[in-house]
Amino acid sequence: MSLAVITRSKRLTKTLFAHLNLCSLSIRWIKHEFCTLSNRLHSPNASMSSPQHERVCPDYLEASDSNTEEILSKDMLVHKDFISEEEEHHLLEEMIPYLSRLRYEYAHWDNAIHGYRETERKHWTARNKVILERVKQFAFPPTVSALAYVHILDLAEDGYIKPHIDAVRFCGDTIAGLSLLSPCVMRLVNDKDKMKFANILLQPRSLYIMKDRARYEYTHEVLPGHSSVFKGQNVPKTRRISVICRNEPEEIDP
Repeated sequence: MSLAVITRSKRLTKTLFAHLNLCSLSIRWIKHEFCTLSNRLHSPNASMSSPQHERVCPDYLEASDSNTEEILSKDMLVHKDFISEEEEHHLLEEMIPYLSRLRYEYAHWDNAIHGYRETERKHWTARNKVILERVKQFAFPPTVSALAYVHILDLAEDGYIKPHIDAVRFCGDTIAGLSLLSPCVMRLVNDKDKMKFANILLQPRSLYIMKDRARYEYTHEVLPGHSSVFKGQNVPKTRRISVICRNEPEEIDP
């Protein structure tokens, strides 16, 4: 057998083994994914995935401990770039003329906000109504009714929100908010154990959905500029407008 034939045979053998190794890795990966999915489906707490979970930003959460991370990765969802720059512009174009006629307040009725102006809006332009309907359909199940009025909160550059839990008599178990103009850091703190907390990075045009345990068991706040830090990096907060949708509160028996 000639040297050329032997060399070609060795090359073919190496190529064959490379393909076999690749196939073996692929098979192991498929088996791993299948087992992971099977375990989830057979878990007592398993639920079918939804578009909400598919779009969660994996790096928005900085938690003090693994238990808090587990709870809030499920009940405090953040979806980056939920709206486009053009959609953000259209929302601001409708809101700012009215907001500009208001003055920033530094004393809130329940002492929860510093440096803000706010309003509620029921009627929107056709273009913006489509955006807000998309938020509601994405955040709330079909059987849940959203409040007719949308809350608009305009925080000044030096404004911030103090720790609080929204009163259950005003809204239900889910709060969905669009963040506009400026990034900020929202902090959630366990209401019964202040050592358990998480920082949430909210980028402009993102949508956050706070529900269930995050809604009822954790206070939430927007940090002022001097303490606006996420994973060791300063997050420069300037003026921020949030557009907040809530669902109807549950009826409480007398």
